[in-house]
Amino acid sequence: MHDMFTVWRRRFVAVRALLAQMPLSLILLGMRISMGFVFFNAGLLKARSFDFAVKLFANEYQLPIIPPEIAARLAMIVELGAPLFLFAGLATRLATLPLIGMTLVIVTLVYPASWVESLLWGSVLVMILTRGPGVISLDHLIERWLVSRDRKAAVLAPAE
Repeated sequence: MHDMFTVWRRRFVAVRALLAQMPLSLILLGMRISMGFVFFNAGLLKARSFDFAVKLFANEYQLPIIPPEIAARLAMIVELGAPLFLFAGLATRLATLPLIGMTLVIVTLVYPASWVESLLWGSVLVMILTRGPGVISLDHLIERWLVSRDRKAAVLAPAE
């Protein structure tokens, strides 16, 4: 029995080690794409039937302060724009901020019962915000270019 336990424990440790080798950048790419599509599809829906979106904001969402027409247009712009940045991995951390804000508005003012889904979205967006887009992104390429440019400038700079 003890040998069986040892065999299973070794297999578990081996599988865990294999899973730990999964590049974080692939996971972040999946997160960026999935969150991007969640919001982009919502934006497309608003764009396809904008009058219906305005009615939703007026009758169901009932956001305080912001008129339904403006709220619907702002939501549509954010939902269509921010995901493009997530997909490309460009200004990625900045792009998560309005989506996190929208998620907070949804869970606090519109659909409080959706807290489980909102927690999932918020967690994924905060992961992207805090860890960045990963190496499969334009942000990473730009950062590499800037670092290499700075190194070249440092080498070419005259000594003081």
